[in-house]
Amino acid sequence: MKALKNVSFILLLSIIVWSCKDDIIDPTNIEKGMIEGIVTSANGSKAIGGAIVFVLDGEEVYHAYTDATGNFNLEAPIGTQTLHIQTGDGTNFRTSTEVNIEKDQTTTIDASNARLNQVANIAYVVGSFDEIQLVINSLGYSADEITYADLSNYNLISQYDIIFLNCGSNGMDFINTDPSLAAFVTNGGSLYASDWAASYLVGGNGTGTCDAEGGFMANDKLCTSRTGQVTTIMGAQVVDASLAASTGFNNLDIEYDAPQWDMITNYDANYWDVLISDPSTNDALMIRSNQFADASSVGDPVGNNGDGWITICHIPPGNPDNPITITVSANSWDAHEAHGDTMGPCDNTDTSGTIYYTTFHTHAGGLNHDNSEAILEYVVLNL
Repeated sequence: MKALKNVSFILLLSIIVWSCKDDIIDPTNIEKGMIEGIVTSANGSKAIGGAIVFVLDGEEVYHAYTDATGNFNLEAPIGTQTLHIQTGDGTNFRTSTEVNIEKDQTTTIDASNARLNQVANIAYVVGSFDEIQLVINSLGYSADEITYADLSNYNLISQYDIIFLNCGSNGMDFINTDPSLAAFVTNGGSLYASDWAASYLVGGNGTGTCDAEGGFMANDKLCTSRTGQVTTIMGAQVVDASLAASTGFNNLDIEYDAPQWDMITNYDANYWDVLISDPSTNDALMIRSNQFADASSVGDPVGNNGDGWITICHIPPGNPDNPITITVSANSWDAHEAHGDTMGPCDNTDTSGTIYYTTFHTHAGGLNHDNSEAILEYVVLNL
């Protein structure tokens, strides 16, 4: 009798295990189709390279990146899916659209549904030699004009996600906006500074002494000197792979049409990423960092932080060495956290914003209409 009971138990257990096989999802057996389209700026005038395009399906993120012409092809599970399109970490520019994916078929997204929307609050300070706001407007986006004096008012600037500091915008050599800008970046705000606007970062008048008064960064992080001459740097090297892939070129000619531009004479290589360099001298011409943080300035996130979206680092199941930064609905966080995703972008463990510094900028009185303009468009969309 005991032997019979054991046999019956084993038979029952076998039936249960066999029946549960149907509940195990094999990703390789999921029925899929293709999505294709062209991602453009808000006004449709500019194809956007380097944007991430993805579909969330349970723990899986099916994703692709647009090429330099804005085109993408994405394989994803069939059915009605939400297609997400983002640049940068998705905080400032993103859009979503519903798409019906059919098995082994290709669905083409209507161009009007693949335009990248601005969700960021953007501001700029007018400059004497630079007009980054023209680049912003040419893409169909908008920015509020604020003054140099406004930068000292943290309650005002904390309403923004991005602030563009044009060259020659402060009108003086020493600036006194350090506490507010330090707090702005620490709490997630991003800055773009060009040429003489390096003073906002490191203070002084650009003499190259590296111990100038002012600036919210430590002096050993960056040093600039207003010793640049009128010239064109031929074949400047785009050393950042993502920037090169997004723009479609590895070299460009950069025209410096005014003397005494701020050259980067020294920088902390562990603090800054070099994006563009001079091929003859290896000098950095464009740098980026998300390393700045002032522990005494930590507070509430700045900008448009109440829109119900969060930026996370998604850890792909079975592929933890290739995490993906995406922005998702805050309501979905518990599910993402449960399978190992972490809060914040993959390349930044704190809440600090991004800082771009370029030695070049828009030409006085207008756009560049060359490859350097494409670089500036990239900056706008990836802050």
